[in-house]
Amino acid sequence: MSDPTPVFDDLRDESEELDRLVAELSPEQWALATPAPGWTVAHQIAHLTWTDRSALLAVTDVDAFHGLVEKALAAPETFVDEGAGAGAQLPSSALLSTWREGRAALDRALRESPAGARFPWYGPPMSAASMATGRLMETWAHGQDVADTLGVVRTPTDRLKHVVRIGVRARDFAFGAHGLPAPVEEFRVEILGPSGDIWTYGPGDAPQRVTGPALDFCLLVTQRAHRADLAVRAEGPDADRWLDIAQAFAGPPGAGRPPKGDAE
Repeated sequence: MSDPTPVFDDLRDESEELDRLVAELSPEQWALATPAPGWTVAHQIAHLTWTDRSALLAVTDVDAFHGLVEKALAAPETFVDEGAGAGAQLPSSALLSTWREGRAALDRALRESPAGARFPWYGPPMSAASMATGRLMETWAHGQDVADTLGVVRTPTDRLKHVVRIGVRARDFAFGAHGLPAPVEEFRVEILGPSGDIWTYGPGDAPQRVTGPALDFCLLVTQRAHRADLAVRAEGPDADRWLDIAQAFAGPPGAGRPPKGDAE
């Protein structure tokens, strides 16, 4: 079993980068609308706070976590927005400190978890490394919404490899979420990382292929940008269809973002 410490470190670093983005914001900036309809900057951080707490309970208090799952099942269309909305009502200083305390507690719990342990989640059970990878993906994606709101262009890092991996692994889930049969054959996916490395997935001779830069692929699978605005390319009909529906997150399909031309 590989050492999960690097992904824990990457999650910490991703969170700290977002923390630096919001730490000095004024109350008015916390209230700015983000690209996610109905969500302010405060909603974005409140959602991460809420989900970090869910992950912490999954690792440390299974019964309490199952209580959260029951609430989610009772209101599948609204529980995410409700959790974000409740946290967004806090004063910005209180929300920031709560987010910091929660993610620090989750970091400790993941690092102290027994080797090989698996924890419940809203989908299949997850290892500590998978839990951290999922939290990193969400932190990066919601951080993108915050950065876009503030007009900040973030420098891509090789931490994006975690997001790419989730996006690739979630291919069949994306098809199923749209009521479509998953392709039988694997695709070849070749992604150019920020440091110049090529990250490859699937057989090299696969006839259907997806290629592009890591940032664009991550924006695609987290539905933070429309396919038309990204340099991600597909060869083959199934691969082409995937780029229309790809999602790295659990739950029902998102509405996605319109092409930039539609906003003009």
